[in-house]
Amino acid sequence: MIDGEISSKKRGLNPALFLILSFGLVILTGTLLLMLPFSSAEGKFTDFLTALFTATSATCVTGLVVVDTGTYWSHFGHMVILLLIQIGGLSYAVISTGMMLLLNRRIQFKERLYLQYSLNTTSLKGIVSFLKSVLITVLIVEGMGALSLFFVFIKDYPFLKSLKFAIFHSVSAFCNAGFDVIGGFRSFTGYVSNSHLVFTITSLIVIGGIGFIVIYDLIQKFTKSKLHLSLHSKMAISITVFLIIIGTIFIFMLEYNNPMTLKPLNLWSKFLASFFQSVTSRTAGFSTLDIGKLYPSTLLVLIILMFIGASPGGTGGGIKTVTFLVLWLSVVAVLLERKNVRFKDRTITWDNVKRAYTVFLLSITLVILGWFILLITERFPPLSILFEVVSAFGTVGLSTGITPYLSHFAKLVIIITMFLGRIGTVTAGMAILVPVSKRSHIEYPTEEVSIG
Repeated sequence: MIDGEISSKKRGLNPALFLILSFGLVILTGTLLLMLPFSSAEGKFTDFLTALFTATSATCVTGLVVVDTGTYWSHFGHMVILLLIQIGGLSYAVISTGMMLLLNRRIQFKERLYLQYSLNTTSLKGIVSFLKSVLITVLIVEGMGALSLFFVFIKDYPFLKSLKFAIFHSVSAFCNAGFDVIGGFRSFTGYVSNSHLVFTITSLIVIGGIGFIVIYDLIQKFTKSKLHLSLHSKMAISITVFLIIIGTIFIFMLEYNNPMTLKPLNLWSKFLASFFQSVTSRTAGFSTLDIGKLYPSTLLVLIILMFIGASPGGTGGGIKTVTFLVLWLSVVAVLLERKNVRFKDRTITWDNVKRAYTVFLLSITLVILGWFILLITERFPPLSILFEVVSAFGTVGLSTGITPYLSHFAKLVIIITMFLGRIGTVTAGMAILVPVSKRSHIEYPTEEVSIG
C-alpha cells in the first residue's frame, strides 16, 4: 500500500479520477476523429452519437456497434478504431508511460502511482519492470496472433486485405474488444468450423483476459525458476479454466438440437462453436454463431458469463473472475462455519472479501438500473434488453441484434454502462467519494443483527 503520509502534491490527481479522465479524453478524441468525413467509407460526416458510441465501445474494448464496422468506416476510420482499442485495452497510463520509457525519460512517482492503478497491481515495487514485461508480451502475442490469422484470411482475401484483417483482429482479440472488419455484422460466423481461426482467436482472448499480473507471474516462474505462483494467479487460472469448460458444456448441450445454430454442424464443429462462444462470451464479443438465434436458456448462460467477465488486470470487463471466486469461497466459509475464507491452503483477507462484495453489489445495481430504464424506453424482449445491458457492462460486445435499433436515449444509457463497466464501479465510486470523504478514527460499539 502507498504510505498515507505522502503529500497530495506528490501524489497528483486521485488515481481513480485520473483513470476516468484519461479514458474520457481518449473517447472524446476518438469521437471527433470518427466524425470527420475521411473516417467514413462514403466520405461524409458521421453524427455525434454514432461516433461517440463507436469511440466508447472501442476504447472500453466492448464491441457493441450501431453501424457495421467493416463497411461503414474507411481505412482511416478502421485505424482510429484500432488505436482506440489498443489504448483502451492497455489504458492511457500504460501507453503514455511506455512512450516515456522509449524516450528514456525518468518515470516520476505520480506516473508510477497511475500505472499501479491502471495495471491493478498491489505494490509499486518493480512496477517499471512489470510494465516492460507487459509491453513486450503485447508485442509478441499480438504479432504471433496476426501472423497466425494471416494464413487463415489469405485463403479468402487478397494479400493486403488479409494483412489488415490479421492485424486488426489480433489486436481486437487480445484486447478483448470484439470488433471485426469482415462486414455485414457477421463476426466470424463464416469460420465456425475453422479450427485454426477458433484456437488462434480464443488463445488471444484468454491471454489478454487472464490479466498481466498472471502473465508476469508465469514468466517469472518459467524464466527465473520462481518456485510458486501467487495466490492471485492460481485463483485466476483455476476459475478461468472452470468457466471455459462449464460454459462449453452448457452451450453444447443446450444448443445441440437447435436447427438455427449447432444442429446442422458435425460433432467437431459443434464443439468448436461451443468452445469459441464460451471463451468469447466472458470478455471479447466475437461470435461464430448467430446470437439472435440462440435459445433463451443459452442466452441466460451467456449473460452469467458476461457478468463475470475477465480477470483483474486484464483487458476485459465484468466483475472479474477472481471476484466471483472470492464471493463463492466466502459463501462456503459461512456455510461451513469457518473463521476465514480459504483457497489452496491460503487465507484471503477480509478486506479482499469486502471489496469483492462491494464490486458485486455496485455492478448488479448498475445492471438492474440500466435494464429497468431500457425496459421503459424500448420495446424489445426483456431478455434481449438484459443481454444488451450486461454485454455493455461486461465490455463484451455480443448482441441479439438490437443495438442499431435502440433509441438515442437508450444508446446513451449503453454508452454510460460501457464506460462504467470498463473503468469499474468501485473506481467510479472512489473518484466521486474519496475527495469529499473525511477519515474518521472513531470506533462505535458492536451489536449483532439478524441475517438470513
